[in-house]
Amino acid sequence: MRVFHGSDVRVEKIDLSKSEYFKDFGRGFYVTNNRDHAYLRAMDIIKRRDSEKPIITEYNYIEAYPLTVKMNVKKFENVSREWVEFIMLNRNKNISHPAHNFDIVEGPIANDKMVIQIRLYEQGKMSIEELIKKLTYIEPTHQICFCTIASLYALELVEEEEAYSAIDEISGSILEAMVIDYKMSELSAIKLFYSSELYNKLSNTKTLLWQEPWQNIYEQLKKTIQEC
Repeated sequence: MRVFHGSDVRVEKIDLSKSEYFKDFGRGFYVTNNRDHAYLRAMDIIKRRDSEKPIITEYNYIEAYPLTVKMNVKKFENVSREWVEFIMLNRNKNISHPAHNFDIVEGPIANDKMVIQIRLYEQGKMSIEELIKKLTYIEPTHQICFCTIASLYALELVEEEEAYSAIDEISGSILEAMVIDYKMSELSAIKLFYSSELYNKLSNTKTLLWQEPWQNIYEQLKKTIQEC
């Protein structure tokens, strides 16, 4: 399975000591099979750290490996009572952590909308049945948490190719031009460019857009900006 990690740096060597506690599935290295979700996570990070741009690191998740070495793996297929209780356990700051002994945990993400509903349940303002019903209709999400050093052997870094290097150079040139031409801040330019359909097309190496001069690509972007 191809999975993605969103941040403000490319993560080639994973260091679990840098992971935070009290996350959905506990402390660990998180990835998703949805590139858009990884991008949104990266955008959150650059806002918080005032970084330059979102960076998506890609990995191959060798799903057969945990089974071969008999790792302790937990997979939540969808939102359920067990999933809610597991998240509440990991987010509980009043107990010792780690709160479980799984090597790998996979399942939905408890996004902001879900967390609000879970808190109402914790406060006794709705039943577990009502909570599950509400959460089921929220857009599906996905995450995998690699909780132990041993579990990281199931991840294989996807090496950068010439195309990705070219995409980075093109992106840098376009962002500089946007700041000058539109007199916007670097952060505003980053938000606009990396959320555009043009960047989605550029980052898809199969379109071969990255082989064109950056000036041509920038002209396409300017037309989009003018139409907004």
